[in-house]
Amino acid sequence: MTELFKLTIEEASKKLKNGEIKSSELLKSVIDRIEKVEPEIESFITKTFDIARRKAKESDKRYSSGKPSSEIDGIPVALKDVFCTKGIKTTAASKILEDFIPAYDATVVKKLSDAGAIILGKVNTDEFTMGSSTENSAFGPTHNPWDASRVPGGSSGGSAAAVAADECLFALGTDTGGSIRQPASFCSVTGLKVTYGLISRNGVISYASSFDTIGPIAKSAADVAIILNTIAGNDPLDSTTVKEKLPDYTTFFGKDIKGKKVGVPKEFYGAGLNPEVEKILKLAIEKLKSLGAEVEEMSLPMTDYAIAAYYIIAKSEASSNLARYDGIRYGYSPLKTQSSKSKIQNLIDLYFKTRTEAFGNEAKRSIMMGTYALSSGYFDAYYKKAAQVRTLIKKEYEEALKKYDVLITPVSPFPAFKIGEKLGDPLSMYLADVDTVPINPAGVPAMSIPAGFTKDNLPVGMQIIGPHLGEGKIIEIADAFQRATDWHLKKPKIQDSKKQETNKKQPVSPTARRGG
Repeated sequence: MTELFKLTIEEASKKLKNGEIKSSELLKSVIDRIEKVEPEIESFITKTFDIARRKAKESDKRYSSGKPSSEIDGIPVALKDVFCTKGIKTTAASKILEDFIPAYDATVVKKLSDAGAIILGKVNTDEFTMGSSTENSAFGPTHNPWDASRVPGGSSGGSAAAVAADECLFALGTDTGGSIRQPASFCSVTGLKVTYGLISRNGVISYASSFDTIGPIAKSAADVAIILNTIAGNDPLDSTTVKEKLPDYTTFFGKDIKGKKVGVPKEFYGAGLNPEVEKILKLAIEKLKSLGAEVEEMSLPMTDYAIAAYYIIAKSEASSNLARYDGIRYGYSPLKTQSSKSKIQNLIDLYFKTRTEAFGNEAKRSIMMGTYALSSGYFDAYYKKAAQVRTLIKKEYEEALKKYDVLITPVSPFPAFKIGEKLGDPLSMYLADVDTVPINPAGVPAMSIPAGFTKDNLPVGMQIIGPHLGEGKIIEIADAFQRATDWHLKKPKIQDSKKQETNKKQPVSPTARRGG
């Protein structure tokens, strides 16, 4: 009973209902685990253990009276630090919001709380979710549990690392261009990017509003389905949320996938794909064939244009979204320090000083790129053209997914890279998302599931792409694969803190500083 932190949601929920364990016992096991491994992993920015203990006692009472709130009542969860939490610091891993305490809960946080989930705290991310490594955080990088000298992926790297290290039973992340799927692949956990609008974005700090999605990172596809049942659905506070009646996602467990049509887009398997990653993907596809799936190579020609179109639109939207951080209404302000006041002569001075001092390099880069693309004389050449390409990508995926149940691709062309390896080359960092980015303009769902390991024991994920509102189809394929393989059951061996000291001295962003 001492290693309850290893349980899946499915397993823990059964034990809680049967009275084998209590919510408070499960929570204690998870907190003990966090205290043991957190010095090496560094997932958390803010911990809320006292609140969690109180909530766990309330959960114990509900189970004692035979009235649990939901399947996730008493289940410990970590939140990427972009979800507004009433009375709890929400930083977006940025100096500009380091002391920001929201006055309300994001819709998805309220849904989790109402369902009885136990919030452990807020975990690390790239600043304003802009990045692919969780190195662009004002609080320093998070370390990959499989190799602490490597990145966990990004931007939901704190979420994926926390799940992989058993610091929570599941976590929430956001995915704008791969920020759930790529860290899920790097950390060997299961992560779902949902159909755009399936889960409310109300109260979630934005990167690029027309691409942003919320999603779960968990230990299995079955757990993802359980979480979806709680957090998906329409929200009057987010006009982009779907209005359709949604299925019970747990009904997609245990299905036979014989006869399912699987497309393999050749554009994802060309130059630049690590040979080990390619071999692992081919073996995973063979496994699907052995389970009865009908696999066929196909083509998505617009893939070649996706990354350029995505970054023009994403950075344009980001520059608009970041305009609200002006040093006046909330967040960091040089006006709070007496020494700065004397140097600020007017509003322009205030804007310049606030944004220069408090934004990290990637946020500044986004503002410059986006403002340029939206400026007079360049709008038609860049933003408008990118929006047209986006429409073509969307149509291409719609047509492909009429013919196939799902598509299978790599999640990343390579496994987790070393901390500091790509920080000096932003373009190389952007290309880390080359396999995940096309899905966001298409607006369709996609999941990363563990598919194997390289010779250096680094995880490799497989991406399963489904049609609009086709999360059920994805869960069906992913669950069948996970029942036939054990990749998702493998756990990292986390070394003790003394052995890890050398890894912690890897270079980080010039703006990085430890905090929280």
